Amino acid sequence: MLFSGFLAWGFGLALFVRANLGLGPWDAFHQGLGFQTGLTIGTASIIAGLIVLLFWIPLKERLGLGTIGNVLTIGPATDLGLWLLPEGIEALWLRGAMLAAGMACVGLGSALYLPAGLGAGPRDGLMMGLHRKMGWSIRASRTTVEASALAIGWAMGGTVGIGTLVFALGIGPVVQASLAHSHRFLRDWRLPPPRQDLRPNQQRNQRT
Repeated sequence: MLFSGFLAWGFGLALFVRANLGLGPWDAFHQGLGFQTGLTIGTASIIAGLIVLLFWIPLKERLGLGTIGNVLTIGPATDLGLWLLPEGIEALWLRGAMLAAGMACVGLGSALYLPAGLGAGPRDGLMMGLHRKMGWSIRASRTTVEASALAIGWAMGGTVGIGTLVFALGIGPVVQASLAHSHRFLRDWRLPPPRQDLRPNQQRNQRT
């Protein structure tokens, strides 16, 4: 389920790319990096994720299985989606539909992997690390990080447009709605909480 979520997220990003109406801040950065280096957007995403993880060291953030899976899975899933989806789509209605479908895939991916609690993605961890270490608000941390990624990505040739605005304004509500309603069609697969040691009174009661 965890990696199914990453696959859904990566395919959603591929839909954003093929819609060609603008990408989210980090994806514009990955696309721009790919343009400058000749790498695919997925490979650029992996490299960027690994570099961001280096910033976790002074921020004292902890890796998890979900963190590693995020770095190594979403990029290849995006490249696979780009290989499957046709290029050069001109019909505006179809591009808009792909944008909406991309948001839906991102929401589904979030509902599949976020409840596991197996570690934040590298970019979210950077945001939370700045919040804890620097005392910035989460809003200020996220705005600073994503605005910087978007500006650099745009300077490198990443696609910025109406899709960027849709992603920025829609990602929060879509993820929240997906998590709120996921219990209707997905079982709770989170790891069970660690067993608590019995108190002395409880241990005596069990012996008797």
